[in-house]
Amino acid sequence: MAWVVSGEFRKLWIGQLVSGAGSAITTVALPLVAVVNLQASAVEMGALSALTIAPHLVLGLQAGVWVDRWSRRRVLIWTDIGRLLLLGSIPAAAALGWLQLGQLYVVAVLTGVLALLSDTASQTLIPFLVSRVDLMRANSAALLNANLATTAGPSVAGFLVQVLSAPFAIVVDAASYLVSTIAAYRLKEPERPPAPERSEVRLSAGLQVLFSNRVLTPLVVSAMIAAMAGAMQGPLVVLFLVRELHKPPAFVGLTITTFGVAAVVGTLFAGTWCRRVGIGRSYLSGVFLASLNGAALATGQTPLILLGQVLAGLGMSLFGVPQRTLRLALAPAQLLGQVTSAWRTLVIGGQTVGALASGLLASALQIRTTLLIATAGMLAGLVVAGCSPVRGLHALPEETRAPEEPRAPGETRFPDGEGRSMAEH
Repeated sequence: MAWVVSGEFRKLWIGQLVSGAGSAITTVALPLVAVVNLQASAVEMGALSALTIAPHLVLGLQAGVWVDRWSRRRVLIWTDIGRLLLLGSIPAAAALGWLQLGQLYVVAVLTGVLALLSDTASQTLIPFLVSRVDLMRANSAALLNANLATTAGPSVAGFLVQVLSAPFAIVVDAASYLVSTIAAYRLKEPERPPAPERSEVRLSAGLQVLFSNRVLTPLVVSAMIAAMAGAMQGPLVVLFLVRELHKPPAFVGLTITTFGVAAVVGTLFAGTWCRRVGIGRSYLSGVFLASLNGAALATGQTPLILLGQVLAGLGMSLFGVPQRTLRLALAPAQLLGQVTSAWRTLVIGGQTVGALASGLLASALQIRTTLLIATAGMLAGLVVAGCSPVRGLHALPEETRAPEEPRAPGETRFPDGEGRSMAEH
């Protein structure tokens, strides 16, 4: 997958794989530091979680403007160095006996800002590092990183916390950013169209692209609705399994692992599925499969619960790869950062609303009913895309980003102006 595209993309892929695995460890270890070492309350834990997401909502649009103006390679380097230092401060403070909850809050906010910039830069680099025909495979490889990290990370984190304690497990994540920094430093960033003059920059530019394109508009609306509904399920899964069905912790772990493994498998076959049924139908089939998870959970039947996790994992990959590929292929090259950050702001904002609504609905209507509402919501997102030009897309549309200087197939232009074939990397 990553090995069948450009050598420059492989450097990006390896760096993001290592740092993603480290981040998955911190996702488990950081809350454990708050609970075990600092005896944080439920309110304080909620604040810690919210502070991690807040940068995407507050700075999402602005981050796209910055990434489109700055060198994306330098953004990757400095955000990795920053996260190395921030996360490294936690075990250092713990060793000296200085660790406080306020420090975790600061680390959560600042690493959230750096992750926002890094994720935006890494995603928008992909179309400049691979040829158009390799874009689907490159996005599949990038999504594989995330799925591998979220599948293996929690298990590795549990082992490290058991052996090293939570603060010192975070050392592994900090070290991962050193590897990622080296990979980004060795990356050769291709030339790209000039950034707009400062006087022409508008925070709404990314939103205007999303809502003026006949394919991207229904796609982002569909993704927002599906993300909101999908996020209604997330906070209720463990609660439903443990309190309603009285399942043991081992079964909870099995369901999460089942989802992760299915997502990894789905990523490996997403490109082939897109080519077989078409990029539009791949997106639709993925959303449909993912939507069934809530209904499967609501049955309370163990085989159906596990089947729902398999379908949700497969579905996430089958809609995630075409979704990202269409966005990167259709957005103007000089606005890729702003389009990506606008997309993330809208979709993550939808997830925030969905997560908040899940608790209110579960309290008022019971968990089973809320899970069924979540399924209906995801199917509503499916209908939006199904009644649009997305449904008929077999391959990437001919309408592409803003015109730029013609180049040979598979050629990437580097800052020195020398064109190099992908085969030479």
